[in-house]
Amino acid sequence: MMKHTMFVMLALSVLSPAPAFADVPGKGWISREKASAGLAKRGYNVTKIEADDGHWEGEAVRKGIRYEFHVNPKTGQITKLERDRD
Repeated sequence: MMKHTMFVMLALSVLSPAPAFADVPGKGWISREKASAGLAKRGYNVTKIEADDGHWEGEAVRKGIRYEFHVNPKTGQITKLERDRD
């Protein structure tokens, strides 16, 4: 009985979903604020920004339309800006 209980506990711990975490900004990255500033200058309101897959990634709104964006973490250049299709 004890072995069965231990097996069930182990199986449940392995099958439990793990929380998803964004990446940690790397050394030499510009701040979130600087990454957002380039979008703000173009009229976008940044609603979400996080480090992910080696760049700043987020969501912004302009004139009621939602956009997804990527920003180069070293230069601040916007490398992706497209309407959110969700």
